[in-house]
Amino acid sequence: MTSANPSPLWQPDPEDIARAQITRFQAWAADHHGAPAEGGYAALHRWSVDHLDTFWEAVTDWFDVRFSTPCARVLGDRSMPGAEWFPGATLNYAEHALRAADTRAGEPALLYVDETHEPRPVTWSELRRQVGSLAAELRALGVRPGDRVSGYLPNIPQAVVALLATAAVGGVWTSCAPDFGARSVLDRFQQVEPVVLFTVDGYRYGGKAHDRRDTVAELRRELPTLRAVVHIPLLGTEAPEGALEWSSLTSADADPVFEQVPFGHPLWVLYSSGTTGLPKAIVHSQGGILVEHLKQLGLHCDLGPEDRFFWYTSTGWMMWNFLVSGLLTGTTIVLYDGSPGHPDTGAQWRVAERTGATLFGTSAAYVMACRKVDVHPARDYDLSRVRCVGTTGSPLPPDGFRWLHDEFAESGADLWIASVSGGTDVCSCFAGAVPTLPVHIGELQAPGLGTDLQSWDPSGEPLVDEVGELVVTNPMPSMPIHFWNDPDGSRYHDSYFDTYPGVWRHGDWITVTSRGSVVIHGRSDSTLNRQGVRMGSADIYEAVERLPEIKESLVIGVEQPDGGYWMPLFVHLTPGAVLDEALLNRIRNTIREQLSPRHVPDEIIQAPGVPHTLTGKRIEVPVKRLLQGSPLEKAVNPGSVDNLDLLHFYEELASKRR
Repeated sequence: MTSANPSPLWQPDPEDIARAQITRFQAWAADHHGAPAEGGYAALHRWSVDHLDTFWEAVTDWFDVRFSTPCARVLGDRSMPGAEWFPGATLNYAEHALRAADTRAGEPALLYVDETHEPRPVTWSELRRQVGSLAAELRALGVRPGDRVSGYLPNIPQAVVALLATAAVGGVWTSCAPDFGARSVLDRFQQVEPVVLFTVDGYRYGGKAHDRRDTVAELRRELPTLRAVVHIPLLGTEAPEGALEWSSLTSADADPVFEQVPFGHPLWVLYSSGTTGLPKAIVHSQGGILVEHLKQLGLHCDLGPEDRFFWYTSTGWMMWNFLVSGLLTGTTIVLYDGSPGHPDTGAQWRVAERTGATLFGTSAAYVMACRKVDVHPARDYDLSRVRCVGTTGSPLPPDGFRWLHDEFAESGADLWIASVSGGTDVCSCFAGAVPTLPVHIGELQAPGLGTDLQSWDPSGEPLVDEVGELVVTNPMPSMPIHFWNDPDGSRYHDSYFDTYPGVWRHGDWITVTSRGSVVIHGRSDSTLNRQGVRMGSADIYEAVERLPEIKESLVIGVEQPDGGYWMPLFVHLTPGAVLDEALLNRIRNTIREQLSPRHVPDEIIQAPGVPHTLTGKRIEVPVKRLLQGSPLEKAVNPGSVDNLDLLHFYEELASKRR
């Protein structure tokens, strides 16, 4: 694995290493907490997992976490699941997110951009004032610590204000994007029984207005626990009967009052994609998210008050919560509400240019789409302030690394590329950005601090330079405190801890290389397994989608009733392409040469498209179930899919094969 990419694509220069917050943290932690002063990141990481309590104490000291009541110790019970962090401590997430208002009142906390691409600032003092006003109104509505507050909102400043006001009163935030249909939203919100719903009348996407008033009316009917609905007139319509006006709730000149809650008090509920049943309602804590995101954004992403942080996301994806946490480091965050490709594929780069983004985050799919349609970001836009491009959602293929590097290098820029991998489950990264380490093509730089990330074989033995299961052998503060409506914890336990007792198994295939970097190969729960050899689907997608005729692909491994194994590759072609014998041969040869003969599919089948979850991930397991003969209604939760019609193609194919 390591010999394929012997020399780094990128190396941080000595000045950048010296200036990085993680370098200064290491020197300080060496003086104050016994961290190793020498040995660079590898030594710091080893210390952080060997001395977990001390490391997290150091993080809270370095970032001056304000405990209104101090903790008895850093880690009480350290078993998984159920680790108890900072028992006895009280604090408030929103108080930390608004701290920069004390010193940078007139500077922008938020830059809001819609499809006009004109940034509109919200200053720190204005953000703090709106949160103070709304928090007081929530209390007046009877919202108490632990009550759920929901948002059916796009990525707009009002969503940030509503989240922070909810956290300020000790409520529990939960959100869905307005492109989710009523059934998808209800599958999520009905589980947690919200008392308040913040909603828009509609949203704009791809140059068109999308009216959502009928959906909102259905949500109101089907959520009997609602005590109040707050109307945000994004399309300019009147508030429906019985709804409160956003402007009236946020007009007071009020300082926020921050409820001091236990470290483990719930902050928000995120949801799994829910492709094969009801989405899991994943609960994270105020303190766990606070310290994990300070570590991740402050040390790993190297963000601070001079930065502008833009990640393309929606409120239905954990990256939105992660983006909002940029406020914890005093960073200006960029909120983009609109299509990632409007009016053209270069849209996200234009937003980065106009907002002066220093960390620009996107999906691997967007990077590869830009490469295919000949977008030249650093040539066509002024991206001189961008020092890091982050990608997540799926592994960034090696060609994506090369393309990004070369595009920026042509303009004289030395770009840090941070491919990161984590999950909604921890609302953070297991591995990814380290500003002081080199970047190798196709590899994540290293596991995160405090995260004992390993690759294990089926018997629980660690592997190096070999593909295994992604496991985490020690607790992380942002691991879920529980799932909603899982009173005995069985669903939580079965999701992560049933394979290796007491060890988190995430469900990804990874390689930990001998130089300490990490390669992600795709989901292990949709494993390709031929003659006992496990293969990652991501490796096949990377090879096949280099071909200009292939827009997207989907590979499935299907165990047959007779003991056989069928591995079809579905290809969605670009306009004008034809799946003739020549293209079939090129696909097979590409896979054989770049991977192995074992990776070559049994059949290559043209498909009208590849179905995705609502957050854009390819759906492999439900398609596998369809191909094994499950009826559509049992194979997939219809509300979790971006285009249900596409699944009928796979359903019909399965019936023809029977």
